[in-house]
Amino acid sequence: MRMLKGLLGVLLVLPMCAAAEQIGEVSTVFKWMGANDKIVVEAFDDPKVAGVTCYLSRAKTGGVKGSLGLAEDRAEASIACRQTGPVSFKAELKDGEEVFRERTSLVFKTMQVVRFFDEKRNTLVYLVYSDRVIEGSPQNAVTAIPIMPWPEKT
Repeated sequence: MRMLKGLLGVLLVLPMCAAAEQIGEVSTVFKWMGANDKIVVEAFDDPKVAGVTCYLSRAKTGGVKGSLGLAEDRAEASIACRQTGPVSFKAELKDGEEVFRERTSLVFKTMQVVRFFDEKRNTLVYLVYSDRVIEGSPQNAVTAIPIMPWPEKT
């Protein structure tokens, strides 16, 4: 029952997260059947912070299982977030708030990005990690954006 509640919670959270667009990909392992294993680079804008874009790179498993969406992707991911315009807050921010989530296996594993605000340093901090319903992963990456004045166009 607890697992079912967790899955329902995931389904309810998904619409509030940012959507990523694929920027590019490279093949890493040739597969005779199905898609090759690859590293994908995706970008998404923070849904509550205008002027911030995050870039993720992550492994995608190929082969027949990967092509059918049944493979489990590796837990490793890299993240780089940048200020891409004047920063403004669209809503109140909560530390540890999820800003992006993507399924990395058929049901039980997700990669997610959460945001923190370091008020003392006026910096946004983004953490990417992978988790499973059964057991999480310590694999993670972090990036930080000091909020700076944005030059006006002349």
